Amino acid sequence: MPDVVLVQPPIEDFFLTAKRTIPYGLACIAASLEEQGFSVAIIDGLATNKSRILPWPEEMAYLGPHYGKPDTSPFALFHNYKHFGYSFDHLGRLVQQSGAFLVGISALFTPYHESALQAAVIIKNHHPDCLIVVGGHHATAMPKTVMECSSVDYVIRGEGEMAMSRLAAAVKEGRVDDQDLTGEIPGLVLRRRDGSLHISEPAVITDLDSRPLPATSLLKRSFYMRKQRGSAVIMASRGCPLRCSYCAVSADSGLPYRKRCVASVLREIERAVSCENVGFVDFEDENLTIDRPWFMDLIGGISTLRKGRDFELRAMNGLYPPALDETMIVAMRDAGFQTLNLAVGSFDSGQLKQFRRPDVGRAHDRVLKLCQKYDLEAVSYLIAGAPGQQAETSLNDLLRLARQKTIVGLSVFYPAPGSLDYSRAVDLGILPSNLSLMRSSALPISHTTSRLETVTLLRLSRIINFIKFLQKDHVELPAPQPFCDHDLSAYLERTERGLLLLSWFLDDGVIRGITHDGEVYEHPTALNLTRKFLQKFSDNTTV
Repeated sequence: MPDVVLVQPPIEDFFLTAKRTIPYGLACIAASLEEQGFSVAIIDGLATNKSRILPWPEEMAYLGPHYGKPDTSPFALFHNYKHFGYSFDHLGRLVQQSGAFLVGISALFTPYHESALQAAVIIKNHHPDCLIVVGGHHATAMPKTVMECSSVDYVIRGEGEMAMSRLAAAVKEGRVDDQDLTGEIPGLVLRRRDGSLHISEPAVITDLDSRPLPATSLLKRSFYMRKQRGSAVIMASRGCPLRCSYCAVSADSGLPYRKRCVASVLREIERAVSCENVGFVDFEDENLTIDRPWFMDLIGGISTLRKGRDFELRAMNGLYPPALDETMIVAMRDAGFQTLNLAVGSFDSGQLKQFRRPDVGRAHDRVLKLCQKYDLEAVSYLIAGAPGQQAETSLNDLLRLARQKTIVGLSVFYPAPGSLDYSRAVDLGILPSNLSLMRSSALPISHTTSRLETVTLLRLSRIINFIKFLQKDHVELPAPQPFCDHDLSAYLERTERGLLLLSWFLDDGVIRGITHDGEVYEHPTALNLTRKFLQKFSDNTTV
């Protein structure tokens, strides 16, 4: 029976990207606990294909016009709100069976924090003798909202490896009410005897190489298979030296930029590909390539490691285009990169200034040309709907990507606690009324870009990518034709339905969907945007 159980709770949302949910942070904490002699188990509440449809939360009713009908077309967004993962009751029973004296629950993202707190309540009901500690970005940024839950005994702010080990030792010794814990355990938040809170500054690990490799053997690796092989997440660095306004871990967040030594990262990759049959490695660093000499040493070491082995590398959190050059890109290809995920934000100079990012446009275009030269795919990520951001600026960003050989990734802005843009949204009085709404799928901000415009831009990105898909498969684009009632019984295949909808869209700028039973309906559409899009769009604008 384990001393400590670490829990990744289920989440509730319109969608889940399972390949981004590997609980790497819990594996790092588990390794530090094991190093100090504690037995540990990780219960990953998301490592299951189980999901169930839930009623929409009342606070999300305003999304009904946008997501209310199912859509079987390539332009679909979301429809059903779901519980992804184990039930809370099952989670509670698993922890009860473990008998652990300390339970750590991850609360990474603010809109999902209620799931973490509900997990704490159910776990405490099933296993009242355990002590519960919550960590993660939300707990770090908004510890009071977590400690309002009476089932939560402690919060650890910041990086939890050392803090969790020290807390486990104190609990094992019975020092659960010892006020000296506040000086002994970095990042600790606890209730004082008078009911007030002691809130420590976030814990920061200055020497990442002092930490053991993550305890990935405790993960349910079979769930995260990709093409019959394992997947792994690695962080070779923490923090970022840039000061982007939308980021909660920028240089202004108080989290310093630190790198692990190359040898340590290579050991982790070697273990993954040799011992765990990993065929896909995702670097989740905030800025993997910003330190060129260090990165070139790393990528060279991976190339040597890759000889005789087959695995793919990706940096799905995004790469900073100005930090990439031809030598680096060739080295990345040789090391196993097949796709470069490029973090753009915007091409507009005014918007980039607001985002506190330098001009990335020329660097981005240069990188795309190098991707073509060296047979690499590319995905370019934009942000829309941020405070002060104009819808037409985002439209121009989309049109620019429509002319280039890259997939469009449009991210709807959400206010991340701890970021400068979160503070700005507070000052402007435009924060959502509920923390659960601070997610992209909830279209959280309606400021200089309305929600109707934001969702229209999102669907336009789907249309652009559908056109790119057709062209890649050498499928001729349809001619514009006026909308008319259609017998869709012959249009069963998704691409066929998309072609029909595209032909109508090219004629009148209205974005339509098709239900499972063939009903055609209009999505709410900002026609001022779609018609401007069509004015500037022609068959020759895409590649």
